[in-house]
Amino acid sequence: MPAPSPSASPPDRVRRRRAAAGRGSLARPGADLRRLPTGLDLRGVRLVEGVRAAFAFGVVILINIWVQWPPLLTMALAANLACFCDNGGPMRVRLRALTAFSVLGGLLWAGLGLLQPLGLLVVVPVACALIFACSYVRVWSVQAQSAGNVLVVVLCIALDRPLGPEQAGIVALMFAAGGLWATLLALVIWRLHPYRPAHRAVAEVWHGLARLCGDLERLVALTEPDADAFDGHARGHRRGVRASIETARTMILDLARSRERVSDRTAQALLRLESAEQIFSALIAVAELIESRPSPSRRALAKIFLRRLRPLLVTIARAIRDDASLDLARLEHSIARSAEGLSEDATLARLAERIVGRVRIGAKLSTPEGYRPGGTLTDGRSLDRWTRYVGPLRQNFTLASPNLRHALRATAVAAPALAATLTYAGAFTHWLVMTVVLTMQPFYAATWQRALERIGGTVLGGLAGAVLAYYATTPLMEAGLILVLSVVGFAARQISYGFFVTCLTPLVVLLVELLEPGHSSWEIVFMRAGFTVLGGLIAVASCLVLWPIWEPDQVRQELRRALKAHAGFAEAVLLAGPGEAREAAIPAGARGAGLALNDLEAALSRALQQPRAGSHPEVESAMVADATLRRISARLTVLRHAPEAAAPEAEAWRAWIAATLAALGEDRPLPERPALERGHSLARLVSQVDLLVGTLRPGQIRETDPAEVVSGPVESGRAEPGPGIRAVTPGDRPVRAS
Repeated sequence: MPAPSPSASPPDRVRRRRAAAGRGSLARPGADLRRLPTGLDLRGVRLVEGVRAAFAFGVVILINIWVQWPPLLTMALAANLACFCDNGGPMRVRLRALTAFSVLGGLLWAGLGLLQPLGLLVVVPVACALIFACSYVRVWSVQAQSAGNVLVVVLCIALDRPLGPEQAGIVALMFAAGGLWATLLALVIWRLHPYRPAHRAVAEVWHGLARLCGDLERLVALTEPDADAFDGHARGHRRGVRASIETARTMILDLARSRERVSDRTAQALLRLESAEQIFSALIAVAELIESRPSPSRRALAKIFLRRLRPLLVTIARAIRDDASLDLARLEHSIARSAEGLSEDATLARLAERIVGRVRIGAKLSTPEGYRPGGTLTDGRSLDRWTRYVGPLRQNFTLASPNLRHALRATAVAAPALAATLTYAGAFTHWLVMTVVLTMQPFYAATWQRALERIGGTVLGGLAGAVLAYYATTPLMEAGLILVLSVVGFAARQISYGFFVTCLTPLVVLLVELLEPGHSSWEIVFMRAGFTVLGGLIAVASCLVLWPIWEPDQVRQELRRALKAHAGFAEAVLLAGPGEAREAAIPAGARGAGLALNDLEAALSRALQQPRAGSHPEVESAMVADATLRRISARLTVLRHAPEAAAPEAEAWRAWIAATLAALGEDRPLPERPALERGHSLARLVSQVDLLVGTLRPGQIRETDPAEVVSGPVESGRAEPGPGIRAVTPGDRPVRAS
């Protein structure tokens, strides 16, 4: 859709944005907020991790084939489940999580086995309390969430049959031995590079910048600015890069805290990430210059610069990913050449020089000598155990918390499922409770996605497993296929949850045949598929019935946070005086605004998956506001580098912009609007703020006054329609400016 014409009034522009908001494109599937984020990410293949996981329990299975001692199968299962808990990361964090899982899993299996003969009145309440605890520990970390989910699997298996005291002791010891064997293998014997996950995360940030740059090059080639295309670009690329930056930052800081020291490698990763974040900020400004109806000369210069920049970003990303060295002398010519010939456009040249400087730092860090800042101790302040463990539990212990609602929902739904499966016991009934609890997520959209992936993966994987089981006629052949499937499944764990389940289901079919011979493979497949479909439907329905989180309410809260964050960003850019305080406040404001927009778009995406929420007026308005806030953020980034942003004559407008954004975020009356002069440097930013007001405060929509049409921004050198405004009351008939 072409950009609104100069004469388009704010109400018209709001309606056009509402009609277009939320749509994406094939080039940027992440730009479509209505689409479930499913798909395969082949960059997540980890073959070595798959081989290690297969070795962890495959060795025990092979020993059992030779020794024929059943408790070894418990040990093999524990080793397998421990591999599910290991999400990588710092060694100390993984050690705590895996050790706790090994010990607690053994105690849980033994304890529930001893309680099982006492009947439903004892077993169900105890099991539900444990399910609540396993679901609620997600407030601590991703590692705790994974361990809690796998402990639910242990709980369901433990309720299959009663245990005597001697059997319970053996089970507890063998389970702990299996989990600790997998831990020893992962953290000591077959220890993968501890820095690799963090460096891969940083490499993904640079790859994201290259993709963003390539998409900008495509957009600059358009003959007419396309508002939909730029909205899709912002949602599909800026959101992804910001999320990648925060993921990499978290991994690097966790690594540093676990060692209580910032090593050379960690410091280099932080410098690479900082350089990438500054490039990201400057590319946002370049995107704004391209979108703001630029002159043909600016368009041509921007296209040349982006075409030269993208290969440099790809080269540095590959060097970081492969831990390879670059020949800086050979690369320097391309780096210097990328910003040549831009002097006729001062603003673009300034942004290009800033980007090139950070690219040079990124390249320097990938040379053999690199930067050696030297290891420095962290500030020495680590969170005490009370703050680290009890604090999150207390903060989330409120019905306003999605985590507490999720734990209560999982417990409430698991209770009747447990009672039914224990009453009508069977070899596979525990799969129902497993599916219900593991499919259920704090939000409806995530539960719906997980149910689709789990059901589809189970059906496809079950068919494959039945065929493989038919041809595996001996325990040794079954063990061999189990090892192969384990390698494939664990290597593909990061590709897609659905693909992982597809690989996991044949493994389960073969394991059941190996551990409990006598069952037909087709019987196993049909029972697992049936319980998976039933459990998935129960999980989806429960999210709509039990303590539902209505996404329009979440969207409203996230929109207010985004407005407040942008008010802070605007205040840092437009009102702060020059100096170190301003230079420190602007990056923090930009990061806060970017994270707030990501949270808003996540809430919008969930709302669009919830029944009838997508047509909710607040959701539609928030979608328009999201696109407008991204433009405001981009314009503020341009003004950060433009000297006219601090022009004295803009004082009143700078204060009005920040105050208006803050008033919208806090639901306060809007401040009085000054009169806009011709040729004002803040004209485009004011226009976007006016559009935001028209979207969120329809009773205070303001109309363009023909007498106040102004020239474009100083740095563009071209005339641009300005936002001359007059107040319009709800009873006025809108008058479209000509």
